[in-house]
Amino acid sequence: MNKLHTFVKLAALIVLFFTGLLFAQQPTWVSLNSGTNEDLYSVYFTSCKTGYVVGLNGLIRKTTNGGANWSSLTSGTSQDLYEINFINQSTGYVSGTNGTIRKTTNAGANWTSQNSGTNNTLYEIFFIDINTGYAAGEGGTIRRTTNGGNSWSNQSAGTSNSLYEVHFLTSQLGYSVGSNGTIRYTSNGGANWSAGISGTTTSLLDVRFNNLYSFNTLFCVGMNGVILKTTNSGMNWAILNTGTTNDLYEIHFTFTNVGYTVGENGIILYTVNSGNNWVQLNSGTNNDLHSVYFPSTDTGYTVGNNGTIRKTTNALTSVIPVSNIIPESFSLHQNYPNPFNPSTKIMFEIPDGGYDNLSLKVFDITGREVKILVNDNPGPGIYEADFNASGLPSGVYFYKLTAGNFTETKKMILAK
Repeated sequence: MNKLHTFVKLAALIVLFFTGLLFAQQPTWVSLNSGTNEDLYSVYFTSCKTGYVVGLNGLIRKTTNGGANWSSLTSGTSQDLYEINFINQSTGYVSGTNGTIRKTTNAGANWTSQNSGTNNTLYEIFFIDINTGYAAGEGGTIRRTTNGGNSWSNQSAGTSNSLYEVHFLTSQLGYSVGSNGTIRYTSNGGANWSAGISGTTTSLLDVRFNNLYSFNTLFCVGMNGVILKTTNSGMNWAILNTGTTNDLYEIHFTFTNVGYTVGENGIILYTVNSGNNWVQLNSGTNNDLHSVYFPSTDTGYTVGNNGTIRKTTNALTSVIPVSNIIPESFSLHQNYPNPFNPSTKIMFEIPDGGYDNLSLKVFDITGREVKILVNDNPGPGIYEADFNASGLPSGVYFYKLTAGNFTETKKMILAK
């Protein structure tokens, strides 16, 4: 009986770890002036400062200062544009209605038309490298190029259902999802596409890997709040509990465990435990949000109807429980690696009870606060925080754990 009681208590504490973490340091989203009232369907950043949005009537807009200002680019088309994808800072593609594909090689200054070979709407365009790309759309359309878009050939997806997303992890392994729960996958660069069993007839609108180095785990989002997850490369899919029936249009992971999805009526959900739990954030808008993109782990953008652009600069870093042990006292460990460039991990311990106003912050040599890693109480346990200093100069930094009357500070060195 005592063993059973201990097990139940331990299980409850594990749940508290994740639940507390989900509500700690929730990202806040602020409005940006896009300069347009047109619906926006896709956002993509080529650096922390430079980004693009596309939308209705051939709209393309660009920022070079992190969204503070957006300028209009001449797309050369009045077709609705649903997706934008860049290979590098200069070369990018857009796709849209009536088989539209347009390409830039000078960071959006000029866009040239490409012959996609179809009049079907192309909802998605995705490039693996400078030469190889795919476009997916109406009626099971998949088009492929191996010469940077100079020519596009048809691939047989084996379905007539519309495909809303195509995404590749490697040159050979790719997935496409669409209406009526359609999942198609290829392991030979699209020469053949096979059917996956999603377990739902709900339309799926996006598919993503949560780890660029693992073939196993993928997520799909779709209509009616559906999120699917597989941990065996699509052999089986589990339906996750999202707590919403709002349509979800796109999903993006900043770490293996930390992900965001956006959708209908301005909904933003996020997870810090690889989809086991999802919490709704306050987006500050009721407009549908169609796309979300993070150029860095703490900065993200989402775009949607009526020219909506929202931005966060305090997105969750990778703060995860690393042990089921309940510490007896507070402790702050030395970061590793140290020196580091640009990321390092910081482990800290929180005992059961007697703590409030907990925070883990990073300061520069002058004492200026440069990053808040935790700003609430994630519950008792041992945690690891990931600190990314890609936007900071080399030098000595200090990180400080504070909880009630407890304070501990340690030094770390950023060497670029």
